[in-house]
Amino acid sequence: MPEALTEPISPHHVAMRGTTCRPVRCVALQGKIGQAVACGIYAQRASPCHEFTEGDERCTQARHHHGLPPVSESH
Repeated sequence: MPEALTEPISPHHVAMRGTTCRPVRCVALQGKIGQAVACGIYAQRASPCHEFTEGDERCTQARHHHGLPPVSESH
């Protein structure tokens, strides 16, 4: 991932800018949540992003946290 988009969180770890504060919004997220979003660095995305798949349980939980319906109901 591009170093300019990260911030140190420990001597050996970094996080994407925007993910360590509230409200959480990754600097690489493009678009408007609930309408159309995309990762601006998808091919280089951080390892935690690989843990989410559109419509899976973690995705649904994250959408619920933002007051959004599950993906299957929003398409």
